[in-house]
Formats: sequence, structure tokens, C-alpha cells
Amino acid sequence: MSLHQSSGQWRLGLALSLLTVLLWGILPIALTVTLEAVDVYTVIWFRFLVSFLLLAMYLGIRGKLPKLEQLRSASWKLLAIATLLLGINYFLFMQGLALTSPANAQVLIQLCTLLLGLGGLVIFKERYRLYQWIGVSIMTCGYLLFFREQLTNLITAHSTYILGTVLIVLAAAAWAIYALAQKQLLQSLSSSSIMLIIYGGCALLFTPIARVKSLFILDYLHLGMLIFCALNTLIAYGAFAESLEHWEASRVSAVLALAPIVTLILLAVLSVIAPSLISPEHLSFTAMLGAGLVVTGSVAIALGKAN
Repeated sequence: MSLHQSSGQWRLGLALSLLTVLLWGILPIALTVTLEAVDVYTVIWFRFLVSFLLLAMYLGIRGKLPKLEQLRSASWKLLAIATLLLGINYFLFMQGLALTSPANAQVLIQLCTLLLGLGGLVIFKERYRLYQWIGVSIMTCGYLLFFREQLTNLITAHSTYILGTVLIVLAAAAWAIYALAQKQLLQSLSSSSIMLIIYGGCALLFTPIARVKSLFILDYLHLGMLIFCALNTLIAYGAFAESLEHWEASRVSAVLALAPIVTLILLAVLSVIAPSLISPEHLSFTAMLGAGLVVTGSVAIALGKAN
């Protein structure tokens, strides 16, 4: 079986990856607020359904809905794997987020970017140069510094917090497998066609357990957050899927590692302008130093040219 090869338009791949980072950095905060009023299953169902409907309308208007011949040439086994595992990722991450905090959830979910990078090196035969491996080392050291407080909290945490941690780690593993399947599917389908099928499949999976009536009694804040989460899903995953078309999975994964920094910066800002909305996260000097190392390491990996 031939493997997918990137288009080589790395600047476009980088821009799409950065857009994904921004949206995924905001997402845990919006989800935490949304979960105050809506259950996990309904939030997931709504995000997938809205993403499916909007993407179907967009592709229909542009005449780019997947054709029957394209669908026949696609690997339905890979599509099923990608759909099921993305649904599992959403469910486990949302459950874990409800039991931990936005910052810790973003820390732990970064395991998915490391697994994606490893998969890109092993499965798609991507390669790092020496200074890119140095970048990996710098990024790892940065994370150890940046999240030292969170890791300390994890070690001394109560059982509910630990359960949430385990769920998020499992969510990361599910997402990495989904992403690798998604990249291979680009051999036969466009990124938008793949996401349309996955959104529709995941929406069907969660339809039987969604509590649709609960959406009609939401206040403006929680309804607005829910709609934002749905649009975030559509745009962020669209950008991510397209970035894999133009850039190596290992490079994309390195850029996605910046998402927790976006989350914690936003939490710091919200603690000043809206302290009652969500619990603030306090950054020490060590955490700030770690953030700088993470950025430096990610840039070294992402912008370095492969052998």
C-alpha cells in the first residue's frame, strides 16, 4: 500500500497548524463553561452535527461534495477507524476535562502530538535532522518546567482527578491513531470530504444518548459557548486536516504542542477581566521559562528541513 506524501507547501501547512493551535487553545476554556449547563454527550453530539451540516452546505454550494467514485476508492475500514476513534477521543477528553481543569487537560492531551509525531516518523518514514532532535529535547525540558506545578498536583491528587487524567491520556492515544488514519485517507479523498464523513458518522454515534431538550433552556452565555465549540470543531479540524495535506505529520504535531500555552495565557487574561467565569491558573517564573523552551523547541522541529 502506497503512503500519503505531503504537497510540500510548508508555509500553508504551518499557517493552518497555527490556526488549529489558537482554536484548540481556546477550546478547553469554552468547554469548561459549557459543561456547567450541558451534559457531555449532548455537547459532543451538537458539535459534530453542526460541523456536519455547515460543512455539507459549504461543499454543496461549491459543488465539491464527495462523488460516488471517490467514496468507492476510499478505504472504508480506515474511515470507520478514524470516525470511531475521533468519537472516542471527544468522549474521553470531555469526561476527563469535567474531572480535572482546562490547564491540566491541555497538558495531558499533548501526549497525542508526541504520538502523532512518532507515528509520522515510523509509519510515513518522515525524518528529523540532528537539530530537530535537539528541538525535541528542548521542548521536552520546557514541558517538564512549564508543568511542574501541574505534575505535582497530579501526584497528590484525589481519585476523581486521577480518573480524569487517565481518561485524557486514553483520549490522546485515540486521537493519535485517528490522525494517522486521516493522513493516509488523503490518498483517495480530500480533507473536507474525509471530515464530512467523520462528522456525520460521529453525530450518528451520539444521537441516541444526546439530550436535545436541554438545549432549549440554556441561557445566552452557555448557548453562545456551545455554538462557539461547534464552530471551533469545524474550523480547527478543517485546518488540521488540510495541514496534513501540505506538511509532514511530525512537523504538524510539533506546532500543535503549543496549544497548552495558548490556554494558560487566556486563563491568565480571564482571571483579570472575568475572574468569576473560570478558576484562574497562576504561572510561576519557572513555568514562564518552560513556555519559552517549548516555543523554541517547537519552532526548531517545525521549520527544520527534512533529509
